[in-house]
Amino acid sequence: MKALIVGENNTIALTEMAEPHAGDGEVRVKLKAAAVNKRDYWISAGKYPGIVPGVVLGSDGAGVVDETGAGVRKTWLHKAVIINPNINWGPNPAVQGKTYTILGMPTHGTFAGYVVVKADRLQPMPTHLTFDEAAALPLAALTAYRACFFHGQVNAGMKVLVSGFGGGVAHFAFMFARAAGAAVAITSGHERNLVKAKEMGATHAFNYRQQNWIETASMQAGGFDLIIDSAGGDPFNDLIHLLNPAGKIVFYGASNGLPTHLDLYRLFWKQGTIQGSTMGNDEEFKAMVAFVEKHQITPLISRRYPFAQVENAIKEMQKAGLPGKTIVVF
Repeated sequence: MKALIVGENNTIALTEMAEPHAGDGEVRVKLKAAAVNKRDYWISAGKYPGIVPGVVLGSDGAGVVDETGAGVRKTWLHKAVIINPNINWGPNPAVQGKTYTILGMPTHGTFAGYVVVKADRLQPMPTHLTFDEAAALPLAALTAYRACFFHGQVNAGMKVLVSGFGGGVAHFAFMFARAAGAAVAITSGHERNLVKAKEMGATHAFNYRQQNWIETASMQAGGFDLIIDSAGGDPFNDLIHLLNPAGKIVFYGASNGLPTHLDLYRLFWKQGTIQGSTMGNDEEFKAMVAFVEKHQITPLISRRYPFAQVENAIKEMQKAGLPGKTIVVF
């Protein structure tokens, strides 16, 4: 089968390799679609810890179970499934353990014709989704779900701001918070994304590239109870400015790097909270899938590639795009 392998010096290339087979407690999934994440790009650029040559990349996938190992219920055979990318979260639901890893590094992932995983990593695919849409869920939707509900405690009537609406996690956070009844605003540096967000029900859409956008946001929205961010950097202080008293900023990334200073004066006077977040535990994965089904949430897909072009799909992750996920189709 063809598989996207990490080589020496972090090169990536489609390579022919033997088809895997399910062992004890395992299943083999024939992939129909897989999603690309920034994680894949950072690995390909050599900017991710613990890179192991010879590993198949890819954390997200949807497909059909075509082989079961010993001890696995045969009822999984021929089922359409999505894969929980968590490996060894650990016993504490509040934080991942020291041996926690994610599918696709250092274990073989979903950028291949087949992937073998433990049977307890499977969830039935939501029936309202296509394989392409279901493949978009695992890593990004789980990250968004934890940010919204474990840390953010989103509920009806809350005022929420999601920054960087063009990102995969951000668009899930926006949809999840709206489904929970919150009034949700977004930021983006691209006008087309502002238009899309308004079409999808955003209360406000602010272009952070515009001068004085903070003042505009303050006048129009008045402040936010929860802000979900992935950028960090010096603009993080703008978010503190927009935080309501006793509000919280949940951040799951720092693509802009570290802020050169942090407005601690404003933060403590507002009695605000800054909370880091990443991925989510196995129970949250199940809850996320159930939430998607209950509210009939359909992920946005910004780009589709045939699997033969997966290398290009990963390279394109460094560019800003439309909100949603990049998908490769088998």
